[in-house]
Amino acid sequence: MTNQSKDVVKGKTPSLYPVKTKAQVSIIFIVILGFYFFSMFWTQREMVGGFGDSLGNMFTVIGKFFPPNLSVIPAIWEPMAQTIQMAIVATTCAAILTVPLALMSAQNITTFKPLYYATRTLMNILRTIPDLVLAVIFVGLFGIGVLPGILALFIFSLGILAKLISETIESVDMNPLEAMRASGGNVLQVIFFGLVPQVLPQFTSFVLYVFEINIRASVVLGLVGAGGIGLVLDQQLGFYNYQNAMAIIILIFVVVIVIEYISNKLREALI
Repeated sequence: MTNQSKDVVKGKTPSLYPVKTKAQVSIIFIVILGFYFFSMFWTQREMVGGFGDSLGNMFTVIGKFFPPNLSVIPAIWEPMAQTIQMAIVATTCAAILTVPLALMSAQNITTFKPLYYATRTLMNILRTIPDLVLAVIFVGLFGIGVLPGILALFIFSLGILAKLISETIESVDMNPLEAMRASGGNVLQVIFFGLVPQVLPQFTSFVLYVFEINIRASVVLGLVGAGGIGLVLDQQLGFYNYQNAMAIIILIFVVVIVIEYISNKLREALI
């Protein structure tokens, strides 16, 4: 008779998890908690003055950002527009190229295994390179400007979209596709009439999601010379114009919120 059966006989409520599982979870939790405490202690050792002085310096620096100099906002609309253009171009190009790559990296569509594994390997390589590293490389190749930012965001978006869409394709219902193949449909007909209707809502949602990510990422890429509002923000911080920098941060925040709101409304209308 098991422990749960004994508890039922005695009128006790049986335990949801066995004792062994509770002990394992408790040990793992204690180990993770100890790791965090050790990390905090070690980090404080490396900080001059510890957490106390660091918090005091943080409030001192934050005080220099206020009040924000909102009079500079009209002069920074052009780099802000460049940031949005970078995200639009990179997301659009990545969404177009994602379609063939996602099909080739979906196991239930691509039956030729060497092509499947080669595409999967390429996508894994693209995802392992951070967008900031890509921006640094392209800035070194093409110089400071918008083009390095667009290329970095394009490769970054391509790796994410191809992964998400290929996994979506692999989870579709294959019965309609098999029925179309059995009735004489060619490859393009099977994809357009059997696969696309099942994948299109998720594809639209993922593209809009990546576009929102690119808006935020393009600001960070500007800090390494990839153009846009991030480049202006880096210049203002470098000149210790903290009040101007705060105005730029407020503008970025407002633009991101507006774009996210529009994206959510588009997602609700299309899906």
